[in-house]
Amino acid sequence: MSDFSIEMNVRDYELDMQGIVNNSVYQNYLEHARHEFLHHHGIDFADLTERGIILVVKTIAMDFKNSLRSKDKFKVQVETFKDGHLKLVFKQTITRISDNKVALTANVTGVCLVNNRLVKPETIPEIGAFLGM
Repeated sequence: MSDFSIEMNVRDYELDMQGIVNNSVYQNYLEHARHEFLHHHGIDFADLTERGIILVVKTIAMDFKNSLRSKDKFKVQVETFKDGHLKLVFKQTITRISDNKVALTANVTGVCLVNNRLVKPETIPEIGAFLGM
């Protein structure tokens, strides 16, 4: 699937007592990048929700490599692939721009619900087009 990245900056209020980005903040970075990735591909969460199509995270696996600090500039890369019939995985990497060191890798697995029932992602027209189905 297509590769996408977005650049962001660490803000001081995201730091913990050790002066590094708090572990929970990385999920915000990942989520923002996924939303921008989907928007870039013409998928609108608000529109899907109004139509009763809910995209939800099922699992997140994060591997912390190097800490980000105040004022660091970084990029979040996003790639996708299908896992079985019902799951869509977002493979994400956060890399500090100044030294190209990987701060975190993550696999975020999502599913699609329609009327509270799991459906194949490709049955949603926008997602099917995105997946090339």
